[in-house]
Amino acid sequence: MLSNIIANQTIHEAYGGVVPELASRVHQQNIIPAVQQAIINAKVSKNDIDAVAFTRGPGLLGSLLVGVSFAKAFALAQNVPLIDINHMQAHILAHFIGIDKPQFPFLCLTVSGGHTQIVLVKDYFDMEIVGQTQDDAAGEALDKTSKVLGLPYPGGPLIDKYARLGNPDAFKFPEPNIPDFDFSFSGLKTSIMYFIRDNQAKNPDFVAQNMADICASVEKRVVTILLNKLEKAAKAYDVKTIALAGGVSANTGLRLGIQQLADKHNWKSFIPAFEYCTDNAAMIAIAGHYKFLKGEFIGQQVAPLARMPF
Repeated sequence: MLSNIIANQTIHEAYGGVVPELASRVHQQNIIPAVQQAIINAKVSKNDIDAVAFTRGPGLLGSLLVGVSFAKAFALAQNVPLIDINHMQAHILAHFIGIDKPQFPFLCLTVSGGHTQIVLVKDYFDMEIVGQTQDDAAGEALDKTSKVLGLPYPGGPLIDKYARLGNPDAFKFPEPNIPDFDFSFSGLKTSIMYFIRDNQAKNPDFVAQNMADICASVEKRVVTILLNKLEKAAKAYDVKTIALAGGVSANTGLRLGIQQLADKHNWKSFIPAFEYCTDNAAMIAIAGHYKFLKGEFIGQQVAPLARMPF
């Protein structure tokens, strides 16, 4: 990986979450400078580029339109092929950046603000979802908790920070009883909201006085929900290699938890470097690399898919 440029969108902090229209406008502003800087950092010229890989979906349609339009224009101008990539598959394939790579088959727990899935990975593009959330994603539960606690956006890293200072057993939150390998986080979100509301009614300073313990307790419950299902799936499919992917895989508690789970069963565990956890171009590039080797290209008629099938 010669370069990986990320243009963060701080504009959303003022609104407490991602505003789709603003996201697409900032994409338009950033995409040409970001691509230019990536080429400079890689010490190549645009004429050295053999193909263009891009995120086709799933995601916010306005933002996808910007990326797809630029990719099509660049490929057309340079007369190179296009490679369309599924965003969620790319998160998993981020494990193949660098030297230490998992062997097939393995189970990947893919966790982000919009998705929570357990994926059986049989080959680079032979993947099967064996479990997923029935309602809210794990990242959404953490984001909602941060809002209720009055933390600024993005709240996930702040919950992680406070959790390192707190007692994970200070408060108890329920674990949903969902069959098989699926998840549910809507009930957990509701219980956290009621917990905060009821305790603040008794003590207006409850959150401020217990911030670290609340964050640690919420994080512990989210992590145990995720890893209990992953453990169950790994035993059922007799898979001895487990992995993390997606933005929430940057969470310290989850990273420690999957390593401890692997140690418990003498399994192998794989976690991407921090810079490849949250959304980034490198994971799209590595997915594009493997599609390029197979000669899987797409024509200029391609359009983005906000709900692209896995």
